[in-house]
Amino acid sequence: MESLERRHARAPRVTAAMVAARAGVSTATVSLVANGKTQGRVSDDNISRVRTAISELGYVVDSIGSSLARGVSSIVILVTPDVSNPFFANVIAGVRESLGAEYQLLLSVADSGESPQASDVRKLLALRPAGLLVGAPSAEFLEDLSAAGPLVLLDAPGLESFAPSVNLDVAQGARELARHLAASGHTRAAYVDGITGTETFKLRRDAFLEEAASLGLSVSQEHIIRTAIDVGAAAAAFADAWPGWQREGVTAVVCGTDTHAYGLLQEARVEGVRIPDELAVAGFDDLPYSATSNPSLTSVHLPATPLGRKAGEQLRGLMEGLELSEPHVTLESSLVVRGSTVSS
Repeated sequence: MESLERRHARAPRVTAAMVAARAGVSTATVSLVANGKTQGRVSDDNISRVRTAISELGYVVDSIGSSLARGVSSIVILVTPDVSNPFFANVIAGVRESLGAEYQLLLSVADSGESPQASDVRKLLALRPAGLLVGAPSAEFLEDLSAAGPLVLLDAPGLESFAPSVNLDVAQGARELARHLAASGHTRAAYVDGITGTETFKLRRDAFLEEAASLGLSVSQEHIIRTAIDVGAAAAAFADAWPGWQREGVTAVVCGTDTHAYGLLQEARVEGVRIPDELAVAGFDDLPYSATSNPSLTSVHLPATPLGRKAGEQLRGLMEGLELSEPHVTLESSLVVRGSTVSS
């Protein structure tokens, strides 16, 4: 007996014409019902008949194929550095909220700690997306991409000339963090940076270093290290650097992300380093885990979900042909002081 799988494999694809014939209506009516555009255009009786035929025949709308035939799809591509980072998960949630059900979100994700490649994203552009969102890009990436169509940048300070953008005021939070550490009596600090070379990391680092220098908080070039945005990589880098930092009087470390800081806290426990009495540790992002880590992590709060939501709103306006009243938006950051820099 022929297997069920083989019979299904040879079953013809159900078309709109087949549904129309079953329901006794035109293919145009089937299209209106299948795409939810019946108001004032299709009678209740015809809607019922078409839905019954769709259910009986197992008809599935080829939304990508039909939209490509119109020259554009309902796909929105979000280019993000690392989907495993909870910060970007919250950004994605904000984007989805603002786009709604009319658009399908497709992620283009680079490996952890690496910058996206324009060549990879260009392959996806063959899908003719309705719009493109790019998170934390570099100028080189945007120059290489040269994408046409609606484009919005997220967390891309200094790159406003490329496209409308929604940025985070990371510099403000960085300056607040420098003032907090200086007021706590620290005079020598270290900095753990990412390796992606994106503008947002450069801005938060430079703002912290500039404010720290003005307050007498020294951060020498020898005390700046760079690692992938990865807990294990940060832990290993700290293990190598800490003996020298300890001899040279470093009493505070600022990390470019909370993920880096988690690695430092993990290794500090292994090494028996007392946080914050012997070493204060702080990060950027204010991820959900930062409030419950041991000790809880002082961090610059960056509003991830509002960032995604606003960027999605901006892109949706562009895709719908609207003129943006405010093409460049900046969301505030703020310092959240916790146990990793203040003794209980």
